[in-house]
Amino acid sequence: MATPPPAHRPPGPRGHGREIHTLDEFDAALARPGGLAGLRVQSVDLTDRTFALLSASADGAVFLGCAMEPEAAAKVRADGALVFPAVPDLPFGPYRSGLYTAEELYDGIIGAGYASTPDALAYAWFGRTRADGDIFSSMLRSLHDDAVSDALDELLDGARVVGVMGGHAMGRGTEAYAGAARLGRSLARSGLTVATGGGPGAMEAANLGAYLAPFPDETLPAALAVLSAAPSFTPSVTEWARAAFAVRARWPHGGDSVGIPTWFYGHEPPNAFAGHIAKYFANALREDGLLARSTAGVVFLPGAAGTVQEIFTNATPNYYGSLGAPTPMVLVDRAHWTERLPAWPLLETLAAGRPMATRIALVDSIDEAPAALERLAKA
Repeated sequence: MATPPPAHRPPGPRGHGREIHTLDEFDAALARPGGLAGLRVQSVDLTDRTFALLSASADGAVFLGCAMEPEAAAKVRADGALVFPAVPDLPFGPYRSGLYTAEELYDGIIGAGYASTPDALAYAWFGRTRADGDIFSSMLRSLHDDAVSDALDELLDGARVVGVMGGHAMGRGTEAYAGAARLGRSLARSGLTVATGGGPGAMEAANLGAYLAPFPDETLPAALAVLSAAPSFTPSVTEWARAAFAVRARWPHGGDSVGIPTWFYGHEPPNAFAGHIAKYFANALREDGLLARSTAGVVFLPGAAGTVQEIFTNATPNYYGSLGAPTPMVLVDRAHWTERLPAWPLLETLAAGRPMATRIALVDSIDEAPAALERLAKA
């Protein structure tokens, strides 16, 4: 099989043992033979490790956005290390070593409101720089997005990931939203890692279901009632997000899932129920990476143009076999996918006579999707 492009790179032990993300890992590396030579140190504050940096060899090391004293920086450069300095006045870290959390992106939402949060500030920066042709800004976005991909691969190493795709317009308080939440809960309880586009609507509902998976069944209706007070992220992202954090405060320590949103669609804020948020500037990397990492299959809920695009982005490697055996694809709502937006007939025609034919299914209701996914996985 041909080497996949970067967006398709599979999760695995790439860089494990060489990447330093914390001071504890840094100190442990110093105790090993070779010291810092050849290591990649990401966004670690090393201002209190000047003596160590002056004493240990850093030949071939790379320091990405690590604060250090000038004498330490000069010494490691003299050793042959590369030092990528922190960039001032950025609302995000281009060299970050881990994924985002909802608390990080929404810091300040309770007191000051959404406009002051890191998520809103990063989007505002993106809006100012995305079309100015400045190579420095585009480089910073690329560095950030590659760091996010690296952290996402490390997180999902060995996980059985199922993607749940659907539109942002699905409102809280609707039966469709409740059904998508039940789907996320069912998938999480079966041992799968739920991954969504990380935004509102169907995406939030699936992440909510995964978050509530450890709780009794009656928790979901109670949580839905709390959320219904702010049914949409319009007109107020602040009130929409605060309702989500109210649910999390009432039922803390929920189950894990992944959200993969983008600043490209600034009108889609990230939802607060994903335990890990891989937020990108480049939507193409986000879309392709989400689907490629959904190794246990994808469930497509009713959506519009974005969801149609996702169906055929997922179908293409399944059709050609470019990523190996085809992964299951379950489309939910027969009327939607055969009449309103007839993607199913085309998907079925493409699959005819190919291995992917046994890995696609169309079901009438959300509650049928988990069983269909399990059946396709065994085909």
